[in-house]
Amino acid sequence: MTDGTVANEGPLVTSDGRPLKQSLQAALKQKRRQAFMLTVPLLAFIFIFFIVPIIAMLWRSVENPEVPNYLPNTVAALQSWDEASGVLPGEDVYAAMVKDLQIGRENRTIGKVGRRLNYEIPGMSSLFKGSSRKAKNMTEAPFKDALIKASKKWEKLDVWQLIKRESGDLTASYYLSAMDLRFTPDGSVAAQPENRQIYIFLFQRTLIMSVVITGLCILLGFPIAYLLATIPMRYAGLLMILVLLPFWTSLLVRTTAWIALLQSQGVINDLLVAIGVVSDDGRLQLIHNKTGTFIAMTHILLPFMILPLYSVMKTIPPSYMRAARSMGATQWWAFYKVYFPLTLSGIGAGTILVFILSIGFYITPALVGGTSGTLISNFIANHVSVTLNWGLAAALGTMLLALVLVLYLIYDKIVGVDNMKMG
Repeated sequence: MTDGTVANEGPLVTSDGRPLKQSLQAALKQKRRQAFMLTVPLLAFIFIFFIVPIIAMLWRSVENPEVPNYLPNTVAALQSWDEASGVLPGEDVYAAMVKDLQIGRENRTIGKVGRRLNYEIPGMSSLFKGSSRKAKNMTEAPFKDALIKASKKWEKLDVWQLIKRESGDLTASYYLSAMDLRFTPDGSVAAQPENRQIYIFLFQRTLIMSVVITGLCILLGFPIAYLLATIPMRYAGLLMILVLLPFWTSLLVRTTAWIALLQSQGVINDLLVAIGVVSDDGRLQLIHNKTGTFIAMTHILLPFMILPLYSVMKTIPPSYMRAARSMGATQWWAFYKVYFPLTLSGIGAGTILVFILSIGFYITPALVGGTSGTLISNFIANHVSVTLNWGLAAALGTMLLALVLVLYLIYDKIVGVDNMKMG
């Protein structure tokens, strides 16, 4: 038989007369279609709940609809004004602003413009709200004098420069704020005043604390995983239940338990006072600082390090260590040269898992971190729910995502993602 044919008998065919090769290809295509249809729900879930939110976040970080939508007459009038001239806009611009203020007050949209510009210059929200109330009585020129009489801020050049700069549909202001930068009145970029520089410091703190927490999880998780992989199964099963037990308890409950343990009048301090390690007046401050964040987050993320390590260690044959010992190596040297290198794939998997989880952690730092132990994710949540500055929250979130991707690529370059195994 050669090339799907039999000598003197022609090509092989199926019972319905189709060539066997075509029938096999059709069957393979059918199986591929069936396999794809099985993955469609998962792909749809990933697209709707992962890809779409990321795209929305990227768009929100540059979206700027308030000024062009709610001050259309002012935006059009400002097109002919040279903001670098050092001269205030003319009467036509002030007249357009009065008209937009009157329309915005009637439609109740002027507050959105004020809130948007207030992110750039404090006091803009009250300026627009107050001026819109007085603008209803401004029916005759000169509108410039009337607006300036309503508020002296209307004769400030930087107010009009800000309105013109933010008159486009897209803006870079959110990303500049996220990098502790700002636009100057002449349109150039400069650093924020020192008392307003916070986000770069928060990114550095988040990165450092995530690295430390990951290192602590490796130090604590490696011996536990080694013990799980080497003790008899009847004991390993019980120990594994203890490792998995935190997953059966709410994250909020576990964090609250650490508050009860770590506070000044908590269980740990009471125990230290009872055994004489510290005095009653010298109780340790273990909560509402970095210490509390390190302890609570390490405890919560430790199982995510233990499980990948255990799954890899369980596959390492004990005969490897015995062979090294039989060739003259000591117990520690055999462990270092034979056993430990075989666990690096599990360490890599656990490191990536714990680090990515810790860099975006929110609940635990918010409850036990205080002012010195909170992470960048806490400020992102604050901008979403408190200040309602969704653009800045989206810019910070995008930068955090980019940071994780860069670190992932560096990890892939140095260690190699292909060497990362869960078992």
